[in-house]
Amino acid sequence: MEHVPPPAEELALLDRELARLDQRRSQLLTRRVWLVSVLQAPGPLPAAPPGPSFPPPPGRASSPFTPPFAPAAPPARSRSAQNVLLTLGGLLLTIAALAFTLVSWGHMGIGGRSAVLTAVTAGALAAPAALLRRGLSATAESLAALASVLMVLDAYALHRVAVPETGGLGYAATASAVLAVLWAAYGLLLGRLRLPLPLAVLSAQLPLVLWAWAEGAGPLVFSGALLATAALDCAIAVRFKGVAVRITACAGLAVTGAAGLLVALAQSLSAGGPAGAVAPGALLLAGAVIALTGARWAPAGFAVAGGTVAGLAAVAAVGGVLGAGLSGGWDVVGYLLCGVALLPGVRAPLARPARQGLVWASGLVTAGSVLFSVTPVAVVLVGPVTQLGRMWAGTPRGGAREAVGATGLPWSQMAAAPVVLLLVAAALGAVYRSWEGVVRWAGSAIGPGPTWRGSAGAGAVVLGWAGLTVLPAALDLSYAAAVAVQLTLVAAVFALSVYGLRRGLTGAALTAGVIGAAGAVGVALLSLGTEPATYAVFGVLLLVFAGAAAALDAPVVASRTPALVAVQAVAACAAVVCAAVTAGALGASLELAVYEAAPLLLAVPAVTVLLGAWPKGRSVALPVELTGAAAGLVAVGMALGDGRFLALVLALCGVLAAGTALRAERRPVAGYLATALFVLAAWVRLSAAGVSSPEAYTLPVTVPALVIGALRRRRDPEASSWTAYGAGLAATLVPSLLAAWADPHWLRPLLLGAAALVITLLGARMGLQALLVLGGAVLALDAVHELAPYVVQVVGAMPRWVAPALAGVLLLAVGATYEKRLRDARRLRDALGRMR
Repeated sequence: MEHVPPPAEELALLDRELARLDQRRSQLLTRRVWLVSVLQAPGPLPAAPPGPSFPPPPGRASSPFTPPFAPAAPPARSRSAQNVLLTLGGLLLTIAALAFTLVSWGHMGIGGRSAVLTAVTAGALAAPAALLRRGLSATAESLAALASVLMVLDAYALHRVAVPETGGLGYAATASAVLAVLWAAYGLLLGRLRLPLPLAVLSAQLPLVLWAWAEGAGPLVFSGALLATAALDCAIAVRFKGVAVRITACAGLAVTGAAGLLVALAQSLSAGGPAGAVAPGALLLAGAVIALTGARWAPAGFAVAGGTVAGLAAVAAVGGVLGAGLSGGWDVVGYLLCGVALLPGVRAPLARPARQGLVWASGLVTAGSVLFSVTPVAVVLVGPVTQLGRMWAGTPRGGAREAVGATGLPWSQMAAAPVVLLLVAAALGAVYRSWEGVVRWAGSAIGPGPTWRGSAGAGAVVLGWAGLTVLPAALDLSYAAAVAVQLTLVAAVFALSVYGLRRGLTGAALTAGVIGAAGAVGVALLSLGTEPATYAVFGVLLLVFAGAAAALDAPVVASRTPALVAVQAVAACAAVVCAAVTAGALGASLELAVYEAAPLLLAVPAVTVLLGAWPKGRSVALPVELTGAAAGLVAVGMALGDGRFLALVLALCGVLAAGTALRAERRPVAGYLATALFVLAAWVRLSAAGVSSPEAYTLPVTVPALVIGALRRRRDPEASSWTAYGAGLAATLVPSLLAAWADPHWLRPLLLGAAALVITLLGARMGLQALLVLGGAVLALDAVHELAPYVVQVVGAMPRWVAPALAGVLLLAVGATYEKRLRDARRLRDALGRMR
């Protein structure tokens, strides 16, 4: 028996139908409750409760019983439409009042004017009370807004009629104060109105500022007026419970408080002495008290902001008095010490968010002090690049400052930069070493993350290194002293990095390694000023890098983490680079030409080959050997100016590659490289000797090589033809091809083409890839050389439209047979791949 529909589909239909019945039952029960309430309640019928309407099941018409039980339609006059109408009405009345006051005022006498405004204002103020008793709150709000506008117009009219001789600013200050009091009393009297109290708070922002403006007061009085207004806003925000009032007061507090503090800060920074900074400092301290008071009752986020502002204001107040008596940038040290003095505030009897704000304030002051000291550090780090243009020109007469190209900087204004950096570094180092005690002492004021301690240690290392780096230039030491300080600093930083990595302190150790590398580059560039400094610095750097790599490979190291391996490899490669630079400098000292100094540079890859074979150096063998190979490539580039030296360098590189190929793991690459280098060295030597018939020198090498290859193939038929015959054939074919291209006669190209044809046919017949590829390539290039003049003549004789036409025909032909050509190419590739 077959189910129609299937059981799974029928079960899903039943579940959906049962769910629909449950929803319908809930709707009917809701309707029943409403009907019972209608029958029991006297008076007008209450509105029907809102309820969801459910569409009929799919494929089924709606039931005739559905409409009576559907929820009643919403009333035509919705709340949003009512609000729109009331707003439009209030706006129209406001516009009419403005027009009457500004345009029609002059057509009435003093009595009429007073009577009209008094009557309209009194009516607008009295109406909301009656409307609120009848439950018409929206209409009452609209009339209250109109009454507020009318009160402002009354104040304006009173000034124009009664006291026109009074100054505008003073009258506006008095009027705003009176209006604030009246609106506050009106809002408190009619507590259900939402507009008057926020208007009172807004109006209260103006009196003190306008009075100060009217009296022509100075900046300090303005700052005091703004801070007094901010204190009033803070009291309102703390004491009143209305949301609109508190939001308005908080906004006013933020604006007036920020403005008052900024004005006081500007006056503190521009003070001529400690006495002149006392009054701005007092205002800043008052602002700090206001911020802390607000933070006591504010939510967590605002409390943190309040504590931060209070801490910054206190630092600006005390630091301004201290810094006003200092010069040369030492005022930053005063601000820094004040910022550090904020940290004991974490034990103060304040809320946790406020104490967190004090910590943030201390951090911001410290960060600002560090940023002040960044400029001289950047100059000292980038300045040694100028030594590239005056290599070995002699000791700079201007000492360390001239060596870094910074003689024109105002060092007298940056003398405090090293002190600031070293103080912050000492503080972070103390926090790093006593981390558990700091966390216990701070209590709940800070919630340190898992990386905070590592960040403190890394920051201490970076800032300490930066402070000591800029110290020689700040103290105007000699060039030799600057180089010695920088070199000692590099050695110390790398020692710290090795110490940390061997004990698993990855964060601070990696940071020390990075800044050590940056310092090594800087002191290396700085040492190029004189010849003895170059040898001394690169020699010491060689020992430092080599010692770091060896120390990280010691058996005492517990685990070889990726960071440790990376630092060890970088240190070993840097040692190779230092050795290469020293070898190059030796050639310059011996006054050798560039190509004559190239063999000296090969001493570096020779040492790296030996180190690669050393069992204890296997962990960094590959990067060291690659760096040595790069030095060998530089030596080849240096020898390009002379063919004899180039051949010598290539041959020596071949010897080094052959020595590397003695190790089984390097043989697949180094063996082929050694062969290629030897062959290339032979070609270059023949070319440098002016040999016009290279076959006389290459055939005696090719014939024995091919015989040895044939014997190898006979003993091992699976051996590659490239291994057996590739080097021997290339030793003759490539030099002969180069000579044929330079030979104006026909005999050499003919003989070479015939030999290449025979080799190609033998490769195709015997299935030897090396013979087929080398012979075919040489044959094709030889044919191109011989046919090129005739092709050029034919192309020159043809009309210019023939070339694009032929190209178009070729593209059409290839496109039409594209798939077939792809198959042919794949077959050719597979055929070559099957060859030995």
